[in-house]
Amino acid sequence: MKTLKNSNELPDEDLVKAIVKSNDTLLFEILYDRYSRLVFNKCYGFAKDEDEAKDLTQDVFLKLFVKLASFKATSKFSTWLYAFTYNHCVNYVTRNTAKRIEKKSVDYADIENISDAEDDSGFLEMKVEKLQAALELISPDEKMILLLKYQDFLSIKDIESVLDIGESAVKMRLKRAKDKLIAVYNENFN
Repeated sequence: MKTLKNSNELPDEDLVKAIVKSNDTLLFEILYDRYSRLVFNKCYGFAKDEDEAKDLTQDVFLKLFVKLASFKATSKFSTWLYAFTYNHCVNYVTRNTAKRIEKKSVDYADIENISDAEDDSGFLEMKVEKLQAALELISPDEKMILLLKYQDFLSIKDIESVLDIGESAVKMRLKRAKDKLIAVYNENFN
């Protein structure tokens, strides 16, 4: 019991190493306790139903236990868990709505002129309740990247790590998602 008490104080990355090494479900329970509320909140944001969000949360943690060894500590564990949870939820939404997200090619000529603070004025002026409704009308991938940036306040660097894509791809996806959200918002709520 002494070991378990000391385990509560381990940083996430060390706890993950210990879980992977020992396959100890009691250690995994500590990780679950640290992050279950956060994961539930993210799942609820996608499912919009408490029971479905609970099921998604359980699914995330079941998969997480199996995939924990794939955590390479190139980013913080919490950032990696965000990616894991978002990917699971996006797959859930995509599967349940039978959507196929259109893959758009990146025009690298357009990327050179994009900055982090590119004209967000139209994006930032939207009314919150209408914005939430508009978010439901765009693709799960577009919604995900916007939530990572503007709800979870991840940096471009963190989003690169979460989505495992380059900086220019993050900026282009953010730009396209903002443009799409603004268009949907203006079309449906103005």
